[in-house]
Amino acid sequence: MPQFETPRRAWPPRRGSAAGLFALILPLTAGAGPLLTPASLEAQQEPVTRFRVSYPATVHEGPITGRVFVMISRTAEREPRLQIGRNGTPFFGRDVEVLEPGREGIIDETDLGSPLESLSDLPPGEYYIQGMVNIYSEFRRGDGHVVWMHDDRWEGQAFQRSPGNLYSDVQKVRLDPGEGFDVALEADHVIPPIEIPEDTRWVKRFRFQSPMLSEFWGRPIYLGATVLLPRGYESSTISYPVLYRQGHFSLRPPLGFREGTELYEAWMQDDFPRMIVVTFQHPTPYFDDSYAVNSVNVGPYGDAFMEELIPRVEERFRIIREPWARWLDGGSTGGWESLALQVFHPDFFGGVWSYCPDPVTFTNVEGINIYEDGNAFFKVRGWRKVPIVNSRDTDGTMRMTSRQRNYYELAKGTRGRSGEQLDIWSAVYGPLGEDGYFKPLFDKRTGEIDPSVAEYWRENYDLLEYMKRNWSWLGPKLVDKIHIYIGDMDTYRLEQPVYDLEAWMKTTTDPHYPGFFMYGDRKPHCWIGPVTMPERLKEMAMHGLRHMPEGTTTPWWNY
Repeated sequence: MPQFETPRRAWPPRRGSAAGLFALILPLTAGAGPLLTPASLEAQQEPVTRFRVSYPATVHEGPITGRVFVMISRTAEREPRLQIGRNGTPFFGRDVEVLEPGREGIIDETDLGSPLESLSDLPPGEYYIQGMVNIYSEFRRGDGHVVWMHDDRWEGQAFQRSPGNLYSDVQKVRLDPGEGFDVALEADHVIPPIEIPEDTRWVKRFRFQSPMLSEFWGRPIYLGATVLLPRGYESSTISYPVLYRQGHFSLRPPLGFREGTELYEAWMQDDFPRMIVVTFQHPTPYFDDSYAVNSVNVGPYGDAFMEELIPRVEERFRIIREPWARWLDGGSTGGWESLALQVFHPDFFGGVWSYCPDPVTFTNVEGINIYEDGNAFFKVRGWRKVPIVNSRDTDGTMRMTSRQRNYYELAKGTRGRSGEQLDIWSAVYGPLGEDGYFKPLFDKRTGEIDPSVAEYWRENYDLLEYMKRNWSWLGPKLVDKIHIYIGDMDTYRLEQPVYDLEAWMKTTTDPHYPGFFMYGDRKPHCWIGPVTMPERLKEMAMHGLRHMPEGTTTPWWNY
């Protein structure tokens, strides 16, 4: 059983605690006779401040290895477990090992929370509270490592609604850390299985167990696809171009397709290009999305994409299996994935429209320059340490600092098990750690960056660096294929790496190809350009026409 890390508040103790009082009086009383010990002072003066989370055998036979949580909300409009987020309601967590039914997982002032770092920071008042148990599974991986992770249940690594996880009733209580409290929460409810939407005339779904990924993880791992069909597909025999759309886990119809939308109205028109649109489902034990590349920590998702998932799509549906008819797009995570798929597989795909991509070079990873900064939480400006801005509004107002963002992730899960953004980047881009989890780019408590890990990121997953090293053979294959759109006030500052990519592409030779870049004036995350989605799909279709072999007929579009 692995030894789990649980964040703790460090010495010195908080002001007003008995331990702090002892530290202050010791110099004044040395040699003056018997002293009260810190433990006895604590017993006399320090009130208990804790939650006790348990579960009955009727909901889980046990034992459980995982993480227990308490969520604390001012409102009951939704359950507190559904209110947590980057700027959501306070929550606190602690790892548990082999927790038996009826035994209690304790959450107290020493446990890290977000947005409040400790229960001692909670203002006195009446709150709605709820306990949860996030259950981990044992993965005996093909590389010989044994790790404990949350096994996705097709919910997209959202533990608050993951089938099989446990939660308590909501209680209304008064909490005052100054007076102390001791609250028991019994997680006696089980989250039910996810309901997969039924297929319709236009939208079809399938999933399968991946042999490659299951071998790597030592447990069944699934891949899936949701497919939007064009008008007339059922009554025709022709094949169609395909848009492979990348993005976070979702079972919803691609492009938000539904009656009454602008896209639906365009999709039904005779003069609209007929195409197939596919979104992929590929959650991992670290995140709701794999980033579609091979990784020593996450597994051979790149190979599984190209050798298992896409071939199954193209076998099930009538798709033109030629590069000029395979297009890519996606935003944010999907923006990086779509660009990476085009760059790493330039002969397979015929063009990419990448929106607000995650860092295409790691000179600015949500404010962190991993190659030059020594710390992920602050910049050094002479004698000053200036907090790194993680996210902002379009007027420049800061939303979160890097430290706040990373403490939020650490409160959700240790060893990279938060299911959040910085952790998945470290899992995908980083080297393997000795314990079987990823070797982190930086310490999530102190922010100290490991330069050796930064260099690993550069050599393996920095898209700009990859293009620089391989331009002599890669460049000719990318000409007229790269289109990038991003707001110049992207919420997560993702425009900065795009500026670096564009600046370098303007200098390319043999061939000279500057790519296509468009910036939205004061636009946030995730701007797709000054067009509607139907207009963008027509743009993709026109791109395909320009690149299809001479003599190719186009029964999929009457224009």
